[in-house]
Amino acid sequence: MNLKQIRESRWFKFGTNIYVLVSSFFIIWMLFFDTNSFRILWSLESKIDDLERQKQELIRQIQDDRIFIKKLSDSIELEKFGRENYYLKKADEEIFIIEFRDSLDTSS
Repeated sequence: MNLKQIRESRWFKFGTNIYVLVSSFFIIWMLFFDTNSFRILWSLESKIDDLERQKQELIRQIQDDRIFIKKLSDSIELEKFGRENYYLKKADEEIFIIEFRDSLDTSS
């Protein structure tokens, strides 16, 4: 094929049409270079999905905390929690903390 045959080709005429050139430039610009490009929209969608997952996890944690607070409204449960986590004691008691040998750090 020489240059004359290529210029007379149907696809060459279609591809060099001004409307086709402007439209393809516009589509390429909108897909890749614009501030609202496909790439940016895709990354924003993934961020939205991550935030939705984080929201669900936080809602679950809030529900767990509400159950825990409701449980601590009982004075017996509150005393049990204080003794287990903060080693609180009554005035006439002594508390002994037993640590097992395998739980101690013996690297030194």
